[in-house]
Amino acid sequence: MADGDGDPGVFTATALPGDPRLLPTVTNAFLGTRVFRDILHAAGVYSGAAGDTHRADVPSPLGLRMAAPGARSPAESFALNTWTGTFSHTIQSPGYTATHQLYAHHSLVHLMAFSITIQRLDGSTHPITVQLQSLFVPQSQDLDLTLGPDFQGAHYIYGQTLVPEVEGGPRPAVHMLWTPIPQSLTLGGEEQERCWQFLTAVASSEEEAKRSYSTGLSLAAAGSLHRSHVRAWAALRRDCSVELDGPLALCQALHGCLYYLLSAIPPRDSPGVPFHGISPGGLSNGTRGEDYWGHVFWDQDTWMFPNILLLHPEAARAILQYRIRTLEGARRNAREQGYEGAKFPWESAATGREVCPEEIYGAQEIHVNGDVLMAFEQYYCTTQDQKLFREDGGWELVEAVAQYWCSRMEWSEEEQLYHIRGVMPPDEYHSQVDNSAYTNAVARRSLNFAADVARDLLLPVPEEWEDRARKIKVPFDEERKYHPEYDGYSPGEPVKQADVVLLGFPLMHPMSAEVRRNDLEMYEPVTDPAGPAMTWSMFAVGWLELKELQRAWSQLEKCFSNITEPFKVWVENSDGSGAVNFLTGMGGFLQVVLFGFTGFRITRSGLLFNPAFPSAINELKISSLSYLGNKLEVTITREEMRMEVTESSQDPLASPLEAVLESGQRFPLWEGQSVSFPTAPGWIQRSPSRTS
Repeated sequence: MADGDGDPGVFTATALPGDPRLLPTVTNAFLGTRVFRDILHAAGVYSGAAGDTHRADVPSPLGLRMAAPGARSPAESFALNTWTGTFSHTIQSPGYTATHQLYAHHSLVHLMAFSITIQRLDGSTHPITVQLQSLFVPQSQDLDLTLGPDFQGAHYIYGQTLVPEVEGGPRPAVHMLWTPIPQSLTLGGEEQERCWQFLTAVASSEEEAKRSYSTGLSLAAAGSLHRSHVRAWAALRRDCSVELDGPLALCQALHGCLYYLLSAIPPRDSPGVPFHGISPGGLSNGTRGEDYWGHVFWDQDTWMFPNILLLHPEAARAILQYRIRTLEGARRNAREQGYEGAKFPWESAATGREVCPEEIYGAQEIHVNGDVLMAFEQYYCTTQDQKLFREDGGWELVEAVAQYWCSRMEWSEEEQLYHIRGVMPPDEYHSQVDNSAYTNAVARRSLNFAADVARDLLLPVPEEWEDRARKIKVPFDEERKYHPEYDGYSPGEPVKQADVVLLGFPLMHPMSAEVRRNDLEMYEPVTDPAGPAMTWSMFAVGWLELKELQRAWSQLEKCFSNITEPFKVWVENSDGSGAVNFLTGMGGFLQVVLFGFTGFRITRSGLLFNPAFPSAINELKISSLSYLGNKLEVTITREEMRMEVTESSQDPLASPLEAVLESGQRFPLWEGQSVSFPTAPGWIQRSPSRTS
């Protein structure tokens, strides 16, 4: 649905970027690597204690490069196909083509594979040889590795990480099997075409590694290994399809963001495999000293999660289960800081203990606790999945965060309000401030949500939760009608990144349109233009909310200076510094599309909509929006909205959905029936009547 030439979901090039960090990544829920790199990473496998904890480098047999011996400057091309989840390198020589395809299998998450295909193009009968240049050595600076016996033709190494994250804690095990790689491959004189397959299986147990390798071998023998990956990946892309009719660059950016973010989530049929969270640079990055060492931040919960929730609630649940699994570590963090409940780490790895190398962030950037809980709230409002809270540990986490906020507040006799003192807001240019507007607003939201869930689960609601939610200070300047970032903030002071603007979205802190505008006007000119990539998307959402379409577009356009060519890999900062494959920035960008252009807002009573399109965009289609157990196809133009329930809730007691416009018009949403109405504000809710 893009104007201009070319498929917006296939990124091609005749040369690679000079900076290898900007090469594309191939990743699934458990394994990830950057193309042509000699290391890979396995989810949850960290080495190093506390501040030194980083993703353990696993030696990768996948990082090889084809070369054509004797050919004078053959034509080379490279492609990342986001529809098939496959990277390819092609050498076009007189008389033959050699193609190298690489992928992380989407449904067999312990398996990565590549193939080399040589195809004769003329009637010649001489052998054709392609060289394979590999840097692979079966050793690692992070793993104590031992060579084991070969298995079904594969070499085998196994071992453990060298240093546990916490003293006396587990050292994750790694078992790897791989197809031996020759220095060259030759197509015989009598052959027209041949394909060689190379598998790498990595798991935490010998049994799983062998099972995955055997399964891959059987599929490869049947000629269906790559096809089985493409089928699983294409099903995911179809289920999470978002299409824009707009400028080609915007459509390419959208497909790039969907490719990299969806690569990070678990496949639909893997409920038994624990998920290990999403770090800012994804699983392919995060070796020591790179991409925040593979740690998980608020980036996951605030910036990536809302998109995953609307498109794939099962994967969103897996992200929340990662936080539930690390709750004990968060409880210990709170105790060590002298507070009650649980304090989620600023940087999290496998245990939930603080692994940030610099103490100030773990001690002061406590808004992460509210960010985690907001993801739980959005999930609850969108799915009404009470099982997560009743049986699977969700309630214990909600309660622990509420207890932490209560113990972290102090009563101000002077203001007759609760204060939270000595924090670092999202704007990391300031620290040790009192009453960060964002931190206090997200704490209030945590407490209100905790009280709501308690009531729904028929549990007693502690009085102090409601009292503190009512009486916590969120700084507001009555004269200028805006929110100062913290007590004592002076207008004009530089700000690192989106902070107060987040009060409007995603926090939906109550305020008038005038105040929302003033916050945007106040902070837009003083926000560092070299700050992190996700910032401008939140200004764009704010201006879309106020129907300032040109201003929204100019903010969204700033994101493009963080998108590198040719593979649409994002950099954290526009000068190329910081994390690469910056999923946080991509998450912000996707929120402009999924929440900004649509006006979707997740609330307790319904899913609000209020579309706003900049002039360059004609149509937006979301093929499979998930809401309350239903899947909806939603198509929006400036003039009309079309909705159709393509799959209705499996809950026999659930009433069907309806769309309600602010004008009062109601449109029942029955499965298989398309409903259209003029584009206007409204909401989707369960129909009050259960009779069909």
